[in-house]
Amino acid sequence: MLSRVRLPLMLGLTLALGSATAAVATNPDGTVVCPPGSPVCWVEVEDPGTPAPPPPVNDGPGSSTGGTRQCVIDRTGVVVPCFHELWGWFNNRDDCYYQLLDPQPDAADSAWKGNYPDGAIYHVTCPDPLNAPGTNGGWTWLPSPPDGYGATETTPGELAARAVDQMRLTGPAIRTTIAADRAGLVGVPVWLWTEVTPTTWGPNSATASVPGLSITATAQATRIVWDMGDGHSVTCANAGTPYYLGGINSPTCDYVYRASSAGRPDDAYTLTATATWQVTWSGGGTSGTLTVTRSSSATLRIGELQVLVTS
Repeated sequence: MLSRVRLPLMLGLTLALGSATAAVATNPDGTVVCPPGSPVCWVEVEDPGTPAPPPPVNDGPGSSTGGTRQCVIDRTGVVVPCFHELWGWFNNRDDCYYQLLDPQPDAADSAWKGNYPDGAIYHVTCPDPLNAPGTNGGWTWLPSPPDGYGATETTPGELAARAVDQMRLTGPAIRTTIAADRAGLVGVPVWLWTEVTPTTWGPNSATASVPGLSITATAQATRIVWDMGDGHSVTCANAGTPYYLGGINSPTCDYVYRASSAGRPDDAYTLTATATWQVTWSGGGTSGTLTVTRSSSATLRIGELQVLVTS
């Protein structure tokens, strides 16, 4: 009986299904439309056989007591094979496939980044380049196998990452004492803070599950690094304090510019705020932590107060 399956095809590569060659056609004219920049197209074909099972899995990194593993590209919701004989094992944390290079590169190869003989080099293939810009092909060094490598079951770490995705964490909701249509002054403290919501500062919780395993994760931002755009930054271990009438120096987080933004692009500094989130998770008799970051940007104009003295 014919079954409809989704199979990945590398551009420029013909894959054989049994003794027949898969016909690739999604448009009336027979052409294939693929996501720009992606090395992979997902097309539906009729498969008269049964795909070969993944190789045997030994106990170790990636093995778990979870339910049957399901691999999904988060941005598109497309379910993909967890193992592909050309690309290796799917990692739900970054939606990329990892394949251990065999043999490993020579010790002098730059891919080791000076870490030889620790860890290993993997070839990475990302079906959705928007999920991991710039990493949809190539080698990478890892100190240990990526989460999900060699696993036929969902690992707790994978479910924790899915729970974090469900939280929709964002960069700080940047607020300062300088209105968007105004300019601040050199030497005057600029108060820095974020609107506190579950997605900009926390706490935030979510649960991800598969049959037989459920993981609950809780995220809380622990600090914000404010890159002020003038070559300096300030780190605040808090969400900052909203400005109040009569305040001069913020009691928690501020910065003093020493130079005007004149001459910069649009005569403004680019302010970038990066929040670090600590995520704790537990379930299935296991627990762990994750650290993630989220960033956002704004522009600030800083001028100089000119004093005119007349006699």
